[in-house]
Order: sequence, then structure tokens, then C-alpha cells
Amino acid sequence: MSTHEIRTSLLYRIARFAVSVGLCILFAGAATALADETCNSPYLASLIKGQEDYAYVWTLGVSGVGDGWDKLVTIDVNPASPRYGKVLNSISVGARGEAHHMGFSDDRRFLWAGGLDDSKIYVFDIGADAGNPRLVKTIGDLPERTGFVGPHTFYALPGRVLVGNLSNSKDHGGVTGMALYNNRGDLIRSYPMPSTNGGDGYGYDIAINPQKNVMLTSSFTGWNNYMRNLGELVGDAEAMKHFGNTVVLWDLKTMSPRKVLSVPGSPLEIRWSLKPGDNWAVVATALTSKIWLIKQDASGEWQAKDVATIGDPSKIPLPVDISIAADGKGLWVNTFMDGKTRYFDMTNPERPTQTYEKATGKQVNMVSQSWDGKRVYIASSLLANWDKAGESDEQFLRGFNWDGKALTQTFEVDFYKEQLGRAHHIKLGSKALKAAYADQPEQQASR
Repeated sequence: MSTHEIRTSLLYRIARFAVSVGLCILFAGAATALADETCNSPYLASLIKGQEDYAYVWTLGVSGVGDGWDKLVTIDVNPASPRYGKVLNSISVGARGEAHHMGFSDDRRFLWAGGLDDSKIYVFDIGADAGNPRLVKTIGDLPERTGFVGPHTFYALPGRVLVGNLSNSKDHGGVTGMALYNNRGDLIRSYPMPSTNGGDGYGYDIAINPQKNVMLTSSFTGWNNYMRNLGELVGDAEAMKHFGNTVVLWDLKTMSPRKVLSVPGSPLEIRWSLKPGDNWAVVATALTSKIWLIKQDASGEWQAKDVATIGDPSKIPLPVDISIAADGKGLWVNTFMDGKTRYFDMTNPERPTQTYEKATGKQVNMVSQSWDGKRVYIASSLLANWDKAGESDEQFLRGFNWDGKALTQTFEVDFYKEQLGRAHHIKLGSKALKAAYADQPEQQASR
């Protein structure tokens, strides 16, 4: 066994032991810097620091396009492969429930994905054969068990998956919470988002800094808004009042909220700097087109402040996904309405500076990058009822090379031409990970 495989196996066993005795935080120091694509949980024990082989794309079904169902699509993204830039397979889930985001389990054997409309959660086995995922579990009782609707973020903890939700089953508004599962898909407990002491009760992303014992959660909007036609929604002044304006800072050990930070304008994706010793994260606000910095001040108190503007806010570029460089020195920002991908120099996080932009589509949403920052992947769909219409309704995964100066497109998969649907969230996979599982105890998620 190689040194890397021994280390991976050892980290895996440490994590399992920590969970068994209820000391998850002990694993934090060992795994904080271990991630491949830079926006995953710090608890992932398997790494892709070389060339990734696969892109998994969680795809919204479209009536009349192929089978019409939501599906997980696997695409070959290794330039050395004869099938580079081609669809290898797709797995339909037999439902159209507004496929949205995904996340790995800590051992990276399983990929969890959810539907914002029907609130179903799907667990795919990618450990047995990374190029041929299998659907091994469907969880259909989230609303009944927790009162939450719209599973959005799937965040790995040691032996656990923390699911951040967007809405609730009572009034389909924005007040919601998080649900904690074990890796087998058994519900452990739920956590409501704070709705007092400045909290609005809304949820969206989850991001953890184990060394600081801090978890951050952001805030979007509820089912009543995100399932509505975007044009109608923007024209409804009352509905537009029902978007989140907070980031909550949690004590990770106790899973209790410590402070509510005011971040107006619907803060979405949160990204911690991965550079050792850094104590800051950034979040982009969709409605006000700002980058906010969340950082400890000189007294050790956590604060949030507006540090940069994204595009021209008066034109509502609608910032959506962001991706931070592994060294914390750069940040990709996608803006949906103008179809642009922007790069910000984060050398000084107090004053981010845009140094590059490129129109990468007529509409763009998710952005992912390789660990070395040389490859960037972009997907097009935001929400079924928010995507553009007509010729502007492009649905794709596009791959780019980044040389530090410009993005150069290397491939495109047209999801309409391939009869797949609307391309949304991207996660990366590797053939090499299968070997790393060989010395680990067998674990299965079953229906």
C-alpha cells in the first residue's frame, strides 16, 4: 500500500473512532486542510490533488426532454481519456423534484443529492466504481420527520451528513433548519435556525472551520419564492421582503448559535480560506451584488463587513456560486443574469480586487475548480422557474483551462442536445479513490 493510501486509511479509522466516542472535534485538526475541489467539507478523508477523471452533474429533469426525470450525469473530464468531454452514463431517479445540490460523505464513498421541491434525498454509491455511480438509498420522509422542506446543502461530518434546508412544511416560508444523518441515512436529530436575537430563521449554505470551532450558515428564501417564476417574484414587492439577511455563527462542538451577523441581500455560498492560519471566510449576496468578509477582529470577536462590489448592482447581475482558490488568494464568482465568470484577487481579503472577467454563457450558475486551480468547470441552471427562456436557456457543463490570465474553453456537454435536462451542481471524482477504499471497513447505505 502506498504512503497516501496508508494515510487515507488511518484518517478514516481515526474519524470512525472519534465518532464512536462522540469526539468528532478530535478529527478536525487532522483533516482541516484535506480537500480536493476547494469547496468541499474539511472532513473529506480522500483527496484528488492530481487530475480528476469525472464530473458528476446533478441535473433537473425537464418535461419532454429525455425521460423527464432528475438524474445524476457522469462526464469524463480527463484530457488523456478517449472519451474526454463525453457523457459516460446517467442515473434517473424516477421523479422531477427540482434537483439542486450534492455533497460527499466524509469517506467519499457516497454522494448525497436532494430535490428542493419534493424534498427527497438520494444517496449514490460512487466508491465501488467512480465512473458508474449507483443509486442505493432514497430518503423520502424529511418533512414528516423534521418539518423541514427543500434539502439544499449536504455537508460531511465524521460519520455524519449535515443537511441544510431552505423551507418548512407548515407555511413553505423561509424559516427552516438543519437535519443530521449518519452515513447510512438514519436521521439523528434536527437543529432549527435561530429566529430570535437578530436571526431570521432562514437557511442556505453550511461551512465549517474546525480549528476555530466555528460553523457558518447563510440564508436564502423559502419554497413559496424559489418555486415561483422569477419575473413574477421580482414584481411582487411583498414577496421580495422574504429573503434572508443573516449569517449565523455557530459553536461547532455544541451545535448552538453564538452570534447572528447582519449580511443584507441574501447571502448564499460561504467559502473559508483554506490557507493554514487564516481566520476568514467570504460570502456573496445575490440581491445586492456584494462580497462580504467574515473575520475575527483584534479582540477575537467575529464580524462581517462589505468589502467588494460584483459587477454593476443596479443591473442586478445576480451573483450565485463562488469558488475559492486552495491558497486563499483568488475567488471565482459567477453571475447568472449577465452570464459572466469573474476572478477576484484575494491577496488582501479586506480589499478584494476584480482582475478578470469572461462571458462563459448566456446564463451561468455553478463553478468548480481543481485543487491546483488550473481547471474550472461551469454549469448553467439556477432553478427551473428562474432559468432564462428561448435562446438564452442554454443548459451545459463547460470545462476551461486557467493559466492565471485567461479562461480557455476545452469542452462542452450540451444537456439539451444529450436529452438530459438542466445542468446544475458539479462534484468531481477520480478512479484513484477506489484503491484507497480497499483497506477500509465495508460500509453500505441501503434502501
